[in-house]
Amino acid sequence: MNTRVLVMAKAPYPGLVKTRLGAAIGMRAAAELAALALLDTLTAATQAFGPGRLALAGELNDAVRGEELRSALTGWTVVSQRGAGLADRLARAHLDLAASSAGAVVQIGMDTPQVTPDLLQRAAASLRGGSDAVLGPAADGGWWLLGLAEPGHGAGLAEVEMSASDTGAATARMLRKRIRGGLITELDTLVDVDTITDAHLVAAQAPHTRFARGWRELVGTPA
Repeated sequence: MNTRVLVMAKAPYPGLVKTRLGAAIGMRAAAELAALALLDTLTAATQAFGPGRLALAGELNDAVRGEELRSALTGWTVVSQRGAGLADRLARAHLDLAASSAGAVVQIGMDTPQVTPDLLQRAAASLRGGSDAVLGPAADGGWWLLGLAEPGHGAGLAEVEMSASDTGAATARMLRKRIRGGLITELDTLVDVDTITDAHLVAAQAPHTRFARGWRELVGTPA
């Protein structure tokens, strides 16, 4: 089974990304860390699958580390996100991918710079092994990865309230409803970087990432 990777991301501009983190450390620093997290994500995805598809909100032209991000996206297909809210944009990104070519999809965001090629490959292996869907839960109740043997099932994401404490559970219910009798596999739980506490934890867990190095340079290590 051909498996493609889909990354959902926002262009890193101060005040538009990681605003909860920015409230604690400054919006420019938060945008810098968001750019580093996206670079880590693109590296892991490329190592796992080769160049994939990036659904981007915004433009990279004047974004923080825009030139570096464009270089990391060599060979990738970059498309603009469409839709009124996150749930709609996610659903449309999956439907667009389903319409473009056949094969499974592993979709992630830009909030888990600690993700590794091995974790992504495990999701793909699960789909090849018979799983209809793979869900990577986030510690805050959301999810950081969604793998689908049939990307068209991602249309159901439009029905799910995003950024809620039960988004992961609601997504699992949606998948069970759409894929009746299908096998839904759960992957490792990861921490999304949204707050200063999250950032300290993720930087400690993955000290060799760009994100962790940037965190140490910008903020230092916790007392």
